[in-house]
Amino acid sequence: MRSIDMHAHISPESYIRAVEAGEDWYGISGLSHEFHRMVPRTMWSPEQRLTDMDSIGVDVHVLSTNAVFYCYDRDPVTVTAMDRECNDYVSQLIKDHPDRFAGLANLPMQDVPAAATELERAMTQLGLKGAMIDDHVNGIPYDDPRFYPLWEVAEQTGAFILIHQALETLVTPRINRYHLPNTIGNLVDRAVTFASFVFGGVMDKYPDLRICLSHGGGYTCFGAGRMDRGWQVRSEARVNISQPPSSYLNRFYYDCLTHSEPALRMLIDSAGADRVVFGTDWPFDMCTDWPVSWVLGLESLSQEEKEAILYKNLESLLGI
Repeated sequence: MRSIDMHAHISPESYIRAVEAGEDWYGISGLSHEFHRMVPRTMWSPEQRLTDMDSIGVDVHVLSTNAVFYCYDRDPVTVTAMDRECNDYVSQLIKDHPDRFAGLANLPMQDVPAAATELERAMTQLGLKGAMIDDHVNGIPYDDPRFYPLWEVAEQTGAFILIHQALETLVTPRINRYHLPNTIGNLVDRAVTFASFVFGGVMDKYPDLRICLSHGGGYTCFGAGRMDRGWQVRSEARVNISQPPSSYLNRFYYDCLTHSEPALRMLIDSAGADRVVFGTDWPFDMCTDWPVSWVLGLESLSQEEKEAILYKNLESLLGI
């Protein structure tokens, strides 16, 4: 059975060469270098990646450069140049391996006009399918009107926007131990991002916006009932929306990376099987070891649901 992995990261080869030479790359050094050395597969060649994909039964990776390359707190001119190189690199990989790779852009989100320009270039010139962005930009959530020009471009071009946290999450300042910023923080951040798009009226203003919440949308589906109750009893929750938050669950897309069959079943039942796509978080340690086999072995999913998740939804969405 075919499989298309929407959540698969990559490091540009020019960055890898800089790491190996002990050099900075657009100002990225130190901790970022060590971060990648801790996960050797982040520095694998495309050929090594393809071999690994074959071994776990993944046919296509929709490539996104690692979140360490967001750099939203750095000089926007430098980051824009870095993003262009990242996106050119992914675009070239797609040209070299059109049957195995598709791609998402990296964007200089601290400069919204530059981000909008780069997204349009990625969609119209580079052959990419959208972009991967953080849950916020230096603490600013996405209901802020400054981001409207970007959502306009994303809607007009049909860009698929994958929301994926950076290295720090909302949990990090409170308890930066036990790997909790990842195992809990990622899920907290995703629920807050859902809320900012919904309560802020962004999904109503841009009805054709295609947003994918990674890691199964975090705590979004589990917490939808409480958000609905807040919408019912508090006037400030109804300022921008006339429908309960749960009615927006099927306006988003989600990857299947829940690490839990009951959680994935709840996600499908809440948002619909047509809203769930295959994602692995390759090559990081939190990825599922045998992701295709895991999905195929889930007893609570029908064969139709498994096929939709593994490849049919993304074939339709992205034309892969």
